[in-house]
Formats: sequence, C-alpha cells, structure tokens
Amino acid sequence: MTQIVTVQTQPFDGQAPGTSGLRKKVKVFQQANYAENFIQSVFDSVTRDPGATLVIGGDGRFHNRTVIQQVIRMAAANGYGRVLVGRGGILSTPAASHVIRKYTASGGLVLSASHNPGGPDEDFGIKYNIANGGPAPEGVTTAIHARTLEIDRWLTVEADDIDLDRIGDVEVAGMTVSVIDPVADYADLMEELFDFAAIRKAVADGFTMRFDAMSAVTGPYAVEILENRLGFAKGTVVNGTPLEDFGGHHPDPNLIHAKELHDLMMGEDAPDLGAASDGDGDRNLIIGRGRFITPSDSLAMLAANIEIAPAYKGRLAGIARSMPTSAAADRVAEALGVPCFETPTGWKFFGNLLDAGKVTICGEESAGTGSDHVREKDGLWAVLLWLNILAARQIPVDQLAREHWARFGRNYYARHDYEGIAKDGADALMAEIKDSLGVLKGHAFGPLTVKLADSFSYSDPVDGSVSENQGIRVLFEDGSRIVFRLSGTGTQGATLRVYLERYEPADGRLDEETGAMLADQIVAAEAIAGIVEHTGRTAPDVIT
Repeated sequence: MTQIVTVQTQPFDGQAPGTSGLRKKVKVFQQANYAENFIQSVFDSVTRDPGATLVIGGDGRFHNRTVIQQVIRMAAANGYGRVLVGRGGILSTPAASHVIRKYTASGGLVLSASHNPGGPDEDFGIKYNIANGGPAPEGVTTAIHARTLEIDRWLTVEADDIDLDRIGDVEVAGMTVSVIDPVADYADLMEELFDFAAIRKAVADGFTMRFDAMSAVTGPYAVEILENRLGFAKGTVVNGTPLEDFGGHHPDPNLIHAKELHDLMMGEDAPDLGAASDGDGDRNLIIGRGRFITPSDSLAMLAANIEIAPAYKGRLAGIARSMPTSAAADRVAEALGVPCFETPTGWKFFGNLLDAGKVTICGEESAGTGSDHVREKDGLWAVLLWLNILAARQIPVDQLAREHWARFGRNYYARHDYEGIAKDGADALMAEIKDSLGVLKGHAFGPLTVKLADSFSYSDPVDGSVSENQGIRVLFEDGSRIVFRLSGTGTQGATLRVYLERYEPADGRLDEETGAMLADQIVAAEAIAGIVEHTGRTAPDVIT
C-alpha cells in the first residue's frame, strides 16, 4: 500500500540548475526526508511510461545500501514496474549507463560522489541518468531543481529490505526487483569492442601491468577482465575490493592520490603499463614505464589510434573535448580530416553529439575518456583501448608518445587546483577577471600578449541550446592559453581550477619539463587573477 509522507515545504539547498545530481556530506543525506525529497523530485519531474524500468547502483561508498533500499520502496510507490540493481548495490557509472541502454530502462539513479572521499564523515551523491544512459540534460535538471523548491511529500510503500547480495528477482509491492551481476554485462561489452586475442598474446609474450582500483568500484570489473579474461597475473589489480571508505584514501586517479603507482612506474622494475580508476569508475590514469600521459594527451593519442580496435575500424566520425582540455585532440582531428567539437565541461554535452553520430570518441582533461559505446566517461574502457593499441603496435608507451608528438606537435599542459577555498573569495576572483575581459586584449604579460579573452559560451549543434559562462579563456598570440573555472565537484568551499597550455610544433622542444615550459603562463595567471590576494594560497593543492 502506498504511503504518503508529508514534509514541511522549504527551500532545498541541493540541486542547482545545470547540474545532474546532488552531492553533500553523508550527515546531510542522513537528515530526515533529505534524500527522499530529492529522489521524489526526480520521480515527479522525469517522463516515463507506466511500469517503466529503473536502474539503481552506486560506487559502494558508505550510505549506499541504505539509500538503495529507500529508492526501491519509493520506485514501487511511484509506479515503476521493474528495478534493476547491481549486486551489493554496486554499479560503476559506465556500467550503469550500459545497463540502462541494454535493458531499455527509462533512466537510472547513480549513487556516487565520484572521486570524492567516502565514509561516515565524508561525501555521498545521487545523480539521474536518462534513457540514453547519459547524465540528465539541463532541461531535466532544471525541472528537478524547481520541484525541490516546492516538494511537500514523498511516496513510499511498506516493505522489508531486500537481499542486495543475492542475484535474482524479488517482488516489492507488485514491482519486480532484479539483482544483477554488476560485472558480466560490462565485461561482455568490452570483449565485443576490443581485440582480446591480441592483448592475451601480448600478455603471454611478457607484457605486464599494474592496475590500482583504489579500493573503489572498478576492482571487480578489472579483476574479471584483466586477470580472468586477458590472462594478466593474479595480483595485477591492487586495491581491488570496493570499501565503504575507499580504505581511507581519496579515490582520485591523479599523481597525488596515486603516488605509489607513479613511483612504481618511474622505477627500475616498472611494468609496461600502469593504470588506475576512480571512485565510480569513470576516470582513468595512464602511466607508461617512465612516462606519465596527461589526460589531454591520452585523448589525442587514443583518437589517433582508435581504429586499431575492431569495433572502431573505419568509423571515426569526429572527436569532442571539453573547453579546458588541451587542443592536442584538435590537431589529430585536423590531420585525420574529422571534426572536433569544443564543449563545456560535463559529459551531458557529449551525449547529444554521440547520439547524433557526430563524434566517436570524447574526453575531458579531468581524466575522463569515452566513446559511443555508453554515454558516460569510462575509465576501464580507456585502459583497454590503450592495451589494444600497445598490443597491436608492439611499442612501449613512451615510444608511442614520442612518435605522436613528432607527428602532431606537443601541447604542454597542466591544471592547478586550489581546493576548499572561501567561496566569496573565489567568486570575487572570477568576477574581477570577467570585468577585465574587455581590456585584456593586447595586454602583455612578460613575453605573452593577449589575443583574445572571453567567457566561453557553447551553442549545441544538435539541439541549438546555448550554455553561457562556462569558464574564462585567455588566449595569447603565441597559441598558448590560460583557462579559469570554478568546479562544482566538491562538497565544501570552492575549487578554483587554472588550466595552463603551451603548444610546441613537431620540430620544437618536445621533451622538456612541463613546469619549466609553462613558467610564463603561471606568472601571467597570477597577474591576471590575483590568486594569492583572493584565496590566500601561494601554491595549488594539486597539480595535474
């Protein structure tokens, strides 16, 4: 029997227009009615047929199971006919996208705070993905946000918790709940896309790797694919058991939080390839023996070689990158004669391009890369594409990188993150830069002269929608640039991201230290933004 829980109408501080989910501390989600109000706002706002299918899963972080049981009861009360949930409540973000698409679900709730820490005192999140498997577009998220501001009731049924660890079907108030293997469908898809036989041969011939799952959701997928199906030695996957607190670590695959892997790959006994993925499995880190590959370069190198993989042979339609991502992919697209699209940050912007068949591969500088196989970035997919390319070309990562730069030139690139800064200071910094855009053109900062400064706006070539204020770009006469953005991925304070880029042509300086090559851009960024004055920080917290 459906129960109506009445709550006091009050402004809801979670969802903001243009974002696809809600991300807060666990203790916020544990407040009475908090998660339920957001979930009900989703159910009240999205379009679906009677008896529709809903996918539920998450990255296994603390509070995951509790919210899943509540979502199941609420889905039954709201007229869903079937719920698909990953065993143990676990589905990586790309696997959830695949399940939504494979089983023609109306959408799905992904319970994750991405690469943020987990545990009772850390972060939790919920986002809604639509029927194409991708994050909800702005029209949907704006409707959800509007509903959260007036929500006064949520619906549920009286039912016991189900056993999330037992695969099979159970009934909850007339609705079927199917607990599915979270790994099998995804692993089968990967085997369809890539030349597993070629990779297995390379492994048999001595190719080695280390994959750090960071005690997060990718572990079971990596063990099944890398060790069981491709034949890498047992123990190739480390930190492979998903933990509610990610082992007390920050599951972000960058050079700070994956330092142990980086140190291994720079040592004498390094395997051929080092890789890692993040909390919910959508990001990746790639390091060859003695060679770190930036996410921007990884996108470009994968795009240049993607047709080596069987499922992509002869069908590179185009490439897309987020605006802050380096222009390395643009140079590949130009050389291969395919279009390259520059979008705002956020995977939903790639969804329209993928659905329209305008692009085949897309990526972000924040370690997200993916293709038209799902509508999310996919960490393990990127690792497998690297493996397929290396197996086919039979060269090490370092040589592949050098040959790429010798053909296309090199975009030296870094991202400086200033985390947990006061929001007022961050907002003032961005406002002052924006106010100065009109006078920056022609201004010199040392050897750098500003060619163009603007607030990035994007007109979607598929649906015509316009997204404004997507970051501030400062482009210099020599082709280098600086980008300033505030990130919305944290749960407290603000994160200022400063992106620095300098292009060296194919006959230029291709093997220099990145920091030294970007020294002029670093000085210019401080002069333009007054980072020390506004944030009190004299150095970034993380450099990627």
